[in-house]
Amino acid sequence: MRVDRFDANQKVLKDKYLFYEARTVKEVTNLGPHPSNMGPDYVVYVDNVANPTQILGYRNGDKWYNAQGIEIQDPSLIKTSSGIAPYLVDPTQTKPNSKAFKDYDPQYVIMPRIAFSFPISDQAVFFAHYDVLSKRPTSGLRMSPLDYYFIQANAQDFISNPSLKPEKTIDYELGFQQALNKTSALKMSAYYREMRDMVQAYRYYGAYPIDYYSFNNIDFGTVKGLSITYLFTKPRNITMEASYTLQFADGTGSSATSAVNLVRTGQPNLRILNPLDFDRRHSFSLTFDLRYPSDNYNGPVIKRNLGGDKVKEYRILQNTGLSVTLTGGSGTPYSKSSNVISDILGGGNPQLQGMINGSRLPWSFRIDARLDRDIVLRTKTEGEKKRKEIKMNVYLEVLNVLNAKNIIAVYRSTGNPDDDGYLSAPEYQAGIDAQNDPEAFRLLYSLRVDDPYHYSLPRRTRLGIILNLD
Repeated sequence: MRVDRFDANQKVLKDKYLFYEARTVKEVTNLGPHPSNMGPDYVVYVDNVANPTQILGYRNGDKWYNAQGIEIQDPSLIKTSSGIAPYLVDPTQTKPNSKAFKDYDPQYVIMPRIAFSFPISDQAVFFAHYDVLSKRPTSGLRMSPLDYYFIQANAQDFISNPSLKPEKTIDYELGFQQALNKTSALKMSAYYREMRDMVQAYRYYGAYPIDYYSFNNIDFGTVKGLSITYLFTKPRNITMEASYTLQFADGTGSSATSAVNLVRTGQPNLRILNPLDFDRRHSFSLTFDLRYPSDNYNGPVIKRNLGGDKVKEYRILQNTGLSVTLTGGSGTPYSKSSNVISDILGGGNPQLQGMINGSRLPWSFRIDARLDRDIVLRTKTEGEKKRKEIKMNVYLEVLNVLNAKNIIAVYRSTGNPDDDGYLSAPEYQAGIDAQNDPEAFRLLYSLRVDDPYHYSLPRRTRLGIILNLD
């Protein structure tokens, strides 16, 4: 069991919809009776900020009500001709002061972690685990007093929300492992991961004195998957492991800024499940390890006759191993655009074609290999009877052996990693032909648009030594 206490240690708004103090139901007694379902701490909204004569509605947190106490989804239903009108404590106030703020309320997250295994027989085991994890907000947390003081001048900019809460992840797994024979076993597991209170761009519609853009803990997501692993072991020499995972990762946002464009259009703060950026539907790996330890060595031997009955053996692969790993999987999603926008020259906004993250990158494959050998060096210092051992591991590692050119990013309009469609789009031909040298422009543009960061890393070779002085 673990308990995290998070304290942002800064000032936050008492009410995220109010930059000035406003009166609540228990403080407003001069405008008639309130509906019976209105709590004493509900904020009262009236017909005129300077001279209120009639109650138009109420609010409790993010929930809005009309004058009859009926919940409404759109705050504009209780707006006046000059905008939203809370019953202010001081109607003459034009800038926020310290009375609108309070200290951040520390957040406590209780995180139990439970794991157990239950042997069904000497060849089968059932296992499961339940974990709760949390992390502090990493986007839009820092408090800046200037954001609030000049909010009416900068209402179109995103400001931080210093009252953000930690993000939480709840993880479940259930599995079964069975020995097939003396050298192989099969493992199957299903997992479910739930992400809560994820940070996302948010429009505080109905705020006073003006609507503004910030962040809120409103996003959520789920990851569901099934994994199958086959393990083969030949005593002393060979180990092979093959695994396949089927996964579905859906959520309302892949990052804290996923909904920025939607929020800026003035739409409500909609939450729609879409594939997340890391949703790899199919993935697999195959690991093969061949090793010849010094104990019970059974590898190739070169024998040398020293004369007579004396024969010297050279264990050429003693303490030597070769490991090869093959990994691959289906492509991750991206949002396709129906119009062509130059990613280099800019101008215009991409128009979504289909659904968010409705298109997929191609499959990718990669092979890594490592050849290593353990060498034991024995030393003896004067006056010591016992020799010291220094273990040295010499290795040659080759990453991406086949130099595979895996695509990890593409241009939204074409789905290609080396062409954004600008040079061939009919609407841009006049501008291209108007260049001083259209042929040179096309050549240089095509070179620039072929972004090397759209591909995985090429083949790399590493030669190294690891020393163990214990």
